Amino acid sequence: MRKKMHYKILTTVFLCILSASTWAKEGFDKEAPEYEFTPKVTPAAEIAEKFGTSAVLNNGKKWRVVFYEGGPHANYYHYLEATIRGLMNFGWIEKSDLTKIQRKRKDTKRLWNWLVNKSESEYLEFLEDGYYSANWDDDQRQTNRSKLLDRLTSQDDIDLVIAMGTWAGLDLANDEHSVPTIVMSTSDPVESGIIKSKDDSGYDHVHARVDPYRYERQLRIFHDIIKFKKLGIAFEDSIYGRSYSAIDTVEKVAADIGFDVVKCYTKSDISDTEVASKSVIRCFDKLSKKVDAIYVTIQGGVNTESIPKLVEIANKNSIPTFSQLGAKEVQQGFLFSISRPGFKPAGLFLSATIAQILNGAKPRQLKQVFEETPSIAINLKTAEIVGLYLYADILAAADTIYREIKNP
Repeated sequence: MRKKMHYKILTTVFLCILSASTWAKEGFDKEAPEYEFTPKVTPAAEIAEKFGTSAVLNNGKKWRVVFYEGGPHANYYHYLEATIRGLMNFGWIEKSDLTKIQRKRKDTKRLWNWLVNKSESEYLEFLEDGYYSANWDDDQRQTNRSKLLDRLTSQDDIDLVIAMGTWAGLDLANDEHSVPTIVMSTSDPVESGIIKSKDDSGYDHVHARVDPYRYERQLRIFHDIIKFKKLGIAFEDSIYGRSYSAIDTVEKVAADIGFDVVKCYTKSDISDTEVASKSVIRCFDKLSKKVDAIYVTIQGGVNTESIPKLVEIANKNSIPTFSQLGAKEVQQGFLFSISRPGFKPAGLFLSATIAQILNGAKPRQLKQVFEETPSIAINLKTAEIVGLYLYADILAAADTIYREIKNP
């Protein structure tokens, strides 16, 4: 058993980094000139003022909407729900209680069925045959992609596509169609190749929300607290896996600060969740013997079934963990996270974007960058187990504190 760790946190440094969105941006701008690209588009404020968000019909008819995803993911449900609530707020859908849907299993299919059969709107029609999910199966993905692209180019029965996740964004952010497409819930749409830059999607009909410095903020804060020399990271070694894990950002920050990155490869975007889970558990076993801390990335193998085992492995070896996803996983036993303050702000941003598009704006004209205020989550029970002493300073700075480990 390694010696227990004791770290004193300097509040001034911690809070300075916490509010380092601007600082991080300046740092990245200096090192990455590509972020200096300024597209020839109308400023977002002018676009919003010109087109507005008021509910309107499409030449006397309802706007027809479809949904496309790579497979089930908890975030996808939350993003879709938050966007629906935003559309209710702007008057596009009649306000309704969604809590009954929330009480049951949260998946986008159930929510879409509610939109089709139960929602009331004078302006939007959610198509019954407009739900596409590949369930993380490559063959089904190709089938869905071909079917939808053919429909978009030949049938003229779709006015807007909600593309959820990286798979969906990559499948539809192209010049093979011209139907307005809103890409949501992607780890890094620029790095994964969905859009050209944070300021320009590269296609008139495509918009992808992006928070370009989210993961840099997480990593710098985690390092400032733990002072690790070796950071472990488990991810799928694929285009999608590298995007989800933000590995390029991890390596940039590592080079800047001066720590080593120890990698272990997993399986993520596959239909067999058990195989994905076992691959992450195997990596945690390996990494816990080699590193000072683990950055827990978003992937298929980190789920409600596997998290208790992952927490057990890390805590048994006194390894501090940081959840890339957010507070929910901290509640389940990971040590830290810097997460979003709920999905409502993003939902309002995305629904306003949709409203402006249906009012005549081109998706490419609209602002894509939306940075959420970071929210600190800490699990005190985990801190106790791994031997991390937290002074009152950092506890005062935390937004969410869990005193026990809650099994999913």
